[in-house]
Amino acid sequence: MFHTLRFRLLVVLILVMVAAVGSIALVSTQVTTRTFRGYENRRGVLRDRRFEGFLAMYYARYEDWSGVQPELERMGQITGERVLLADGRGRIIADSEGELIGQPVGQGWGPPAALIVHNEAPVGALYVGLPGGPPGVEGFLASINRSLLMVAVAAGLGAVLLTLGLSRRIFAPVEALTAAARRMEAGDLSQRVEVTSNDEIGDLARAFNAMADGLARLEELRRQLVNDVAHELRTPLTNIRGYLEALRDGVVEPDRRVIDSLHEEAIHLNRLVDDLQELSLAEAGQLRLQRQPVALADVVDQAIGTFGSRAEARGVALHVDLPEDLPLVEVDPQRVGQVLRNLLDNALTHTPPGGEIHVVASASDEWVEVSVRDTGAGISAEDLPHVFERFYRADKSRSRATGGAGLGLAIARQLVEAHGGRIEVESKVGHGTQFTFTLPVAES
Repeated sequence: MFHTLRFRLLVVLILVMVAAVGSIALVSTQVTTRTFRGYENRRGVLRDRRFEGFLAMYYARYEDWSGVQPELERMGQITGERVLLADGRGRIIADSEGELIGQPVGQGWGPPAALIVHNEAPVGALYVGLPGGPPGVEGFLASINRSLLMVAVAAGLGAVLLTLGLSRRIFAPVEALTAAARRMEAGDLSQRVEVTSNDEIGDLARAFNAMADGLARLEELRRQLVNDVAHELRTPLTNIRGYLEALRDGVVEPDRRVIDSLHEEAIHLNRLVDDLQELSLAEAGQLRLQRQPVALADVVDQAIGTFGSRAEARGVALHVDLPEDLPLVEVDPQRVGQVLRNLLDNALTHTPPGGEIHVVASASDEWVEVSVRDTGAGISAEDLPHVFERFYRADKSRSRATGGAGLGLAIARQLVEAHGGRIEVESKVGHGTQFTFTLPVAES
């Protein structure tokens, strides 16, 4: 508990609150005390001067202090404090409360508030607010300071309670995220957290959910990859095993037809392994490219030549439209030829007899754009985002008549991106499909 982020943050916030409230209370107390005492001192000086002037005039008129007691009583009522008048010998001759008349001035009273002078000789001393009397200014200040202290304590407690509430509100989503992450660590990829705000915590929750979706998708792809590899390997291995068992048992003769079938299955296995290795190297960025300035027309002619007889046999027309002034491209001709062959093979597989396949190109300042367009069945909107994923086949039966292992387009994407280009697909069911990729122009 003491090492948790919540506890540390709570302690820090409480300390900050206490320091802030305590500082405010201390400064407020000092400022209030200093200001009020300054005000009282100024008011007391003015009051004492008025009393001094009044008593000096009184003595000058009567030349003694007889009858001054009522005047001191009125002064006490005005000030709200005890007022005393002593004669030149230090004996009390008047008291606003009438208790100390005739007694000597106390030793602990301190200096008088004013000296009454007549003919340059002191004839009396005025005392206001004796020690040990009513609280007066100090009592008022003590009351103010107690009130400030109580307010500071109440504010501090309120701040602590508010901090506790805020920390709970802030860390509840974090704790939910932590719990979900731990369950994901244990293998439960279905964990998601509720997004309850639009602040940084909400962004973190959304990022977590996106990560969880990505991990679930990767796990699904991993499982699908294992299933697809097993499927692609199982069919030729089963055929080879069947032929070998039949040969061993003498059911069939080792004639040319059987040997050709075994050879075809071995070639299929070899091609599958080569494609997997090539795709793995491309995805790891370890595929070596022999880049050189190449005329794209030569690469396209070689690829078209490979598929010419197949297209003619299927009744599909191949058309090539390349500008004569097409610039050279800085590519590995073997790899770009492989991209074209994969795209042409995919187009030829899905284009019915009487259809057409067009290979066109155009150039810009830095790129040459190549498109392979067919008039085949097209790709559904549901399958379109996944066509470049390895082993993805729109035909879930994975029949060889409708395509290969589902690696051709994935390899094509990796090879194009290895050249620094991009590849895109556009398709509409019943109207055909167009694959477009870019290649860098060679520097002149």
